[in-house]
Amino acid sequence: MALPVLTPEQRQAALVKATEARQARAALLAQLKSGDLTLDDLFKRDDDTAKKIKVSQALRALSGIGPTKAAALMERAGVDDKRRIGGLGVQQRRKLVEAVSS
Repeated sequence: MALPVLTPEQRQAALVKATEARQARAALLAQLKSGDLTLDDLFKRDDDTAKKIKVSQALRALSGIGPTKAAALMERAGVDDKRRIGGLGVQQRRKLVEAVSS
């Protein structure tokens, strides 16, 4: 399927929208990193911004969790490394929150 041809105005609007979405996701990850937001709170959010964050990014934003530990936690919870928060099941969310809390 071919990509639609966008006018310069449409292209600019799409770029602005994409930039705003990235900034919103970065702000949520910064809150997670600072401790203002818990992983459980992030999972409970019902907005598209939170749903589009990769689980691995969210875990790595937590203090003391790097790429290796995040991958191990995700594997134990049965979460694919490309999964986004919006695609997690209830049991996967519970397992991740429990693993991070302990």
